[in-house]
Amino acid sequence: MARQDGMAVISALLIAAVVAVIAAAMIERQGVFTRQVENRQLAVQGQWALESGLQLSRQLLAEQRRRDPLVRAGQPWAQLLSGVPAGGVRFAGQLEDEQGKFNLRNLVIDGQVDAHALATFQRLCGLIGVQPRLAEAITARVIGSYPQQPPAPVTPERQGFDSGRLTSPASATAALPPRYPMLRDLAPLAGLQGMDAERLQQLQRFVTVLPAATWVNGNTASAEVLAAQVPGLSLQQASALVAERDSGRWFVNRGDFINRLRMPQVAAGNVRVGIGSDWFRLHGEARQGPRVLRLQALLRQREGQLPDVIWTRGGA
Repeated sequence: MARQDGMAVISALLIAAVVAVIAAAMIERQGVFTRQVENRQLAVQGQWALESGLQLSRQLLAEQRRRDPLVRAGQPWAQLLSGVPAGGVRFAGQLEDEQGKFNLRNLVIDGQVDAHALATFQRLCGLIGVQPRLAEAITARVIGSYPQQPPAPVTPERQGFDSGRLTSPASATAALPPRYPMLRDLAPLAGLQGMDAERLQQLQRFVTVLPAATWVNGNTASAEVLAAQVPGLSLQQASALVAERDSGRWFVNRGDFINRLRMPQVAAGNVRVGIGSDWFRLHGEARQGPRVLRLQALLRQREGQLPDVIWTRGGA
């Protein structure tokens, strides 16, 4: 009887242990399912919040363009954006004037390397501490991502009917195909030798990639960008100019900027600086507790309508 009682106790304990393991597994599965449901809910609500923030940004830019063509800091578009929380998800974002930076797209115009833009980029790299070898690698990567016209001049004997073959006389004038994928932003430059995360982050403060050639906005550009953009302008002079600007003396037009340079020796045609902007980048995030969804978007201003959304990129 004692042996039977002992076996019964052991059996009961085993059954209890099995039940406990099964219960724990069910609770764990339920917890995983609950977290999956919460994550899906956050994704849906977060996407709605990010979309609302994107539309808010477009509206702010359109209203700003209607009020004043001048683009500068302190205007509503430049303030921190926030949205009313929906379902516990809150939006926060910031618009950035991409024409306050040097545009790498300027390096190639009509299939040819633009000497002025190349010199500007080299000066900028020197001012922000980018090593010459890395600057050359960046330049080669950018130039190689666009079709290029042959550098040699076309002579009469090289002209002729293009049969589509490489031996055709006119084939010598055809544009060379790009060697690399076209850049949409600076992220692909991370693979260059000598480029690390810190250097890339620094570069993003002064450099951008836009789908079209642009001038720099003198009302939002940093001293480094202005000193690089204007031949002969020192960083000290540019810093004084920026300090004067940011104290409230904004450049009202391009002529005002040129006059305040006080550099009569610089030809106006070499000063590719304006006072407006068409390109902006939105940095946005939707947050619920510790969970965050992020969005970047490139926006292009249009006269009389909401800005176009050129591209968006999301991430957790």
